[in-house]
Amino acid sequence: MAEASLKSSPSLKPAALSRASPSFRLRSSSLNSVRLRRVFDIFDRNGDGVITADELCEALDRLGLGADPSELRSLVASFIQPGQSGLSFDAFHSLHRELGDAIFGDNDGGEEEEEDDMMEAFRVFDEDGDGYISAKELQAVLGKLGLVEGRSIDRVYEMIGSVDRNHDGRVDYFEFKNMMKSVPVQIS
Repeated sequence: MAEASLKSSPSLKPAALSRASPSFRLRSSSLNSVRLRRVFDIFDRNGDGVITADELCEALDRLGLGADPSELRSLVASFIQPGQSGLSFDAFHSLHRELGDAIFGDNDGGEEEEEDDMMEAFRVFDEDGDGYISAKELQAVLGKLGLVEGRSIDRVYEMIGSVDRNHDGRVDYFEFKNMMKSVPVQIS
């Protein structure tokens, strides 16, 4: 049902998502699942295991990807299972897959595109483009996401220290990439 409604009605795609970058659709299925779980957990503001349309709209707004709330609610509603108040992780995964197919086509770009995705993710945190993620930049992005870790600069320094292999107080691309590939995330 959800797949048919999305493909037959392009107006249901939120406007901001129709111009999303290719990294919205991560191509490695195992990395995609882990990253998608991280995104799900961040968007699930109250930790109840479901993402409501309001939580999704709020998260997209914080990231500068504002979508029309009524279109987003309509789209999300088509993926919510009966008896649920929002998207479970499986439903969120289905929504992500359908949006990716609708926006980018059904393709598998392999390792080169995975590397591009990783670099684009790094650039989100490297706000000044100097090739490093500083404590100030990490704190700013965590704050935009509404994460509690961003409130304390000491916590941000701890986070950087946990992945900063050369001890320069910043995270370079290779440290970021290593962290992204090695941080365990429980997938339910």
